[in-house]
Amino acid sequence: MKITHLSAECYPVAKVGGLADVVGALPKYQNDAGFTAEVIMPFYDNKFTQSEEFSVIFKSKLNLGKQEFPFEIKTWNHSNIGFNLYLVDVPELLFKDYVYSMDDTDRFLAFQIAALNWMLTWDEKPTTVHIHDHHTGLIPFMMTQCSDYAALKNIPTVLTIHNAQYQGWFSHSKVGLIPEFNFANVGLIDWFGNINPLASAIKCAWKVTTVSPSYMEELKKAANGLEGLLSAESAKCVGILNGIDWGVWNPETDAYLVENYSINTVEKGREVNKKWLCSRYNLNFEKPLFAFIGRLVGEKGADLFPKTFEKALQNENISIFLLGSGNDVVEAQLIALKKDFEGTYNAFIGYDEKLAHIVYAGADFILMPSRVEPCGLNQMYALRYGSIPIVRSIGGLKDTVTDISEKGGFGICHEEVTVSAITEAIERGEKLFENQEKYQKIRKKIMGINHSWDASALAYINLYKSLNQ
Repeated sequence: MKITHLSAECYPVAKVGGLADVVGALPKYQNDAGFTAEVIMPFYDNKFTQSEEFSVIFKSKLNLGKQEFPFEIKTWNHSNIGFNLYLVDVPELLFKDYVYSMDDTDRFLAFQIAALNWMLTWDEKPTTVHIHDHHTGLIPFMMTQCSDYAALKNIPTVLTIHNAQYQGWFSHSKVGLIPEFNFANVGLIDWFGNINPLASAIKCAWKVTTVSPSYMEELKKAANGLEGLLSAESAKCVGILNGIDWGVWNPETDAYLVENYSINTVEKGREVNKKWLCSRYNLNFEKPLFAFIGRLVGEKGADLFPKTFEKALQNENISIFLLGSGNDVVEAQLIALKKDFEGTYNAFIGYDEKLAHIVYAGADFILMPSRVEPCGLNQMYALRYGSIPIVRSIGGLKDTVTDISEKGGFGICHEEVTVSAITEAIERGEKLFENQEKYQKIRKKIMGINHSWDASALAYINLYKSLNQ
């Protein structure tokens, strides 16, 4: 079985969010399970591509409407990521220093067309084509409806929706950019008067998955306009919970950590990492440390952080640390808080991979008050490293974190995304921290929870098999 994944992101080449982590891990686990999985992604002009070496294995041209663009397929010369990675280089369109921007329609259409043009030349076609989010959403349509790709029409396609809020809409005035198809079937790409790649993928893919079971059910009620479509197509929809790369996210071997540790040495190891973090950012090691890692966007509840932190920090017995960026106004407010709460609060505006790993290993609690969380990986990283997640019960957070008030519970959950709800959850965390016997017991418990990709990769394999019977 040969599975070809197509995605706009893949760790470690280009990462904006959790999509990159998933596409950078799932194929590796599928290969480990004895199958052949590979990834095709765009070739960007970023730090990674500037510092690595690549070889060209294929050259051709593509048509985007009446314009012709040369493109190349490249491989990474020193890849050791566990799967074959191919990068589509369309110099005039894709080779930018950003992943997403205002010109995404033309860029990602060119990416999809180039990938399919190359696929036509393969002696061994994929058993299954697995696409991820709207950036690759027109591939199932083109494979089945465009005359250029008739040789690919019987290959099963699987769509994974990582975030349905983003759908890639564009005007029908650009329909001519799509390779020739029977215009009688234009409804397969239309949704409410626009070309909608995600809606098209839901209609045309053989199977549709989301990154957690709860998120699939939530999308039938709130999917930024796609609720009715997902309900209508529910027979081919299934939620499969994401996993995390157990090798990369391993406190015993993580090279980013100040001190490595296992479930048996968790107290000493986490103490060293927390002391480093508190010393570096002027925080009190003795106090429970609450941390947030991520994008400062409304989906994550980050717009509430300035007021929430200001209210929570009236309690001088706690500390808060934030690592993130994404909204200039929120960033400015979070920076301003440093003056008022020196010694109990600090923030790193931006992203630093090493620092993120140390925060998971040093913070006592990880905050995730998300309004939308299709799966969430941060709570899984936190569990792996022994940091107790404080989450809003939604999407994948609901599927992976059980409140301490319930039998066998190990996290702190809240139902609303409000300043008071988040503050109350932090207060519950402080009370738990005061009971060190219970806190330490929970910490060891969560480090034993296995959220590796093993089970999820197998679930996808079984899904592919069902399409090839």
